[in-house]
Amino acid sequence: MTSISPKETYKAVIREEKNGKDNSKKFFLEIWSKKCLSHSIDLLALEIHGDVYTDAEFGTLEWSSDEKYLIYIAEEKPKKSEPFIKRKPAEKDKDGASGDKKAAPGEEFVYRQDWGEQLTGKKSSVIVQCEVESETLTILQGLPDNKCPGQVRFTPDGKGIVGVVWDAARPRRLGLVFCTNRISQLFYLGFDRTYRRLSKDLCAVRSPRFLHNGDLIWLQRVPDEPHHACMKIVKLTKNKLNEIVSNKPAIGNDGVESVVVDIVDTSTPLINGESFYGVYAHSLPRRCEPSNDGRVVFSTVSVNEVRCYVLEVASGKLVDISRKKRGSTTILCANGDMLLASFSSITTPAQLYVAKLPKAGHEHTVNWKRVSDPDLIPERLAKLKADVFPMLVWPHGGPHSAFVDSYSLETAFFCLIGFAVVQVNYRGSIGAGNATVKFLPRRIGQADVKDCKLATDEVLKSFPVKDMNICLYGGSHGGFLVAHLSGQYPEVYSVAVTRNPVIDIATMVNTSDIPDWCYAEVGSAFLECGEVQDRDLLAMRQCSPMKFVHEVCAPTAIMLGSGDKRVPYYQGLDSLPVEMDNLINAADWFFTHLKA
Repeated sequence: MTSISPKETYKAVIREEKNGKDNSKKFFLEIWSKKCLSHSIDLLALEIHGDVYTDAEFGTLEWSSDEKYLIYIAEEKPKKSEPFIKRKPAEKDKDGASGDKKAAPGEEFVYRQDWGEQLTGKKSSVIVQCEVESETLTILQGLPDNKCPGQVRFTPDGKGIVGVVWDAARPRRLGLVFCTNRISQLFYLGFDRTYRRLSKDLCAVRSPRFLHNGDLIWLQRVPDEPHHACMKIVKLTKNKLNEIVSNKPAIGNDGVESVVVDIVDTSTPLINGESFYGVYAHSLPRRCEPSNDGRVVFSTVSVNEVRCYVLEVASGKLVDISRKKRGSTTILCANGDMLLASFSSITTPAQLYVAKLPKAGHEHTVNWKRVSDPDLIPERLAKLKADVFPMLVWPHGGPHSAFVDSYSLETAFFCLIGFAVVQVNYRGSIGAGNATVKFLPRRIGQADVKDCKLATDEVLKSFPVKDMNICLYGGSHGGFLVAHLSGQYPEVYSVAVTRNPVIDIATMVNTSDIPDWCYAEVGSAFLECGEVQDRDLLAMRQCSPMKFVHEVCAPTAIMLGSGDKRVPYYQGLDSLPVEMDNLINAADWFFTHLKA
């Protein structure tokens, strides 16, 4: 994890090292000047916190405006514990030990929840401030109890920080990764321990960014059914922020933020004739304001591409500045009036492009220039041309995600070995308006299955593929659809490979890190307390592919990951023992069972 200081004087790097013997970790904070390494700090040596968070949900490494301080997120140091019965030496000074130093008896095996898939072991986060010159580490105090902070950054005046907190006191923590619908709050924490809530209550927020004029923008949505959906871009002015901070009796914000980009149900026309389908990004670029004129750049899925936009924050005006070629353009960074972006397509690996952002009103004239060349794939690696090809039908997971026209190693692999790959964005995918996303709950196992079958039929009509050699491939909810298609249309699909598939939602609800997903997708209300209703479990079973398991004829490989908390691996163990691998075994399975 790296961060460049505001004046580009220093580069901070958090480097992780693993001990091969006991698999323990060490974290080092390195400060590099333009000439040499000036500081190297062992972050765990003082034992004031645990592992550093480098993930996309909590992880942070940010400089203060004066380049004297850094902040990052780490695991809170757990209190010491010991067995109830333990031999130990007599205490010489019973009154000399602090509460933290005293071991709590009988708590060494107390279960503490973490934040689920890809966040295993992350239970309680703290904000750490590092004074660079003295190499002093300090845990910032003042947050309410049972709040886990993340995505923090310094305020422009250097008097505090803003960030996102999640509530850790709920009856059960729900998984965070890929789930933008988790209730969270935007907060301000002063170095005098002043704490203020900046966002509305009962919202899901993420990715706070300060503009040059001191205004604060972030992504926000209602914490409703779909785990990912269209988001708003909202703004809190510098003056309103100062009012909230200085208003001593108040702890919350009564909704003084303004909406800059609203939820888009279908589409909105842009001034250059393009259509805008809403914001589906999980975060804004770390540096998203190219200059001091109040314009912000960001990228988001738009139908079947990733496109980038310039947003005039004051007016809400949007302009599409993506490359004028088929493919996906993703903004990486904005510095001064220069933009850095990545461009790729299904057939072209990622390349770096730079552009100078034109003046307001002329953004559509942006001129992208390539500054890196893609790695070419030798022609000899590709399969020889054929009259017809076996077809690979590949629905995405989620279900509220999407395939886009960008380079994928998996897709390239299957194409190079001779498959015609069909990636299906069924109804419920993101990037085509929020109404499409909300269409799928209550209809999974029906509408998404029909869309995949329709895609299969359309490709058979239009392209040279073998109708007797149609393969299925997908993971998670994509594996759910693979199992459904194999069971509902056994005469169509010849062979299937699934990765950690959802086979039976009714049994998954008790073990997944997102049990609310199981309820939401079948149209039931998720309650954290109370009796489980028979009708809900019946609805889950009725829309699960387990209902059609007796109809399956195609040879099916079920690949399982033992560490998956989202779709626990025993979802696929309701039948024969399986072999675990991914691409190579998938390809081998297809070729073994395809008809000549």
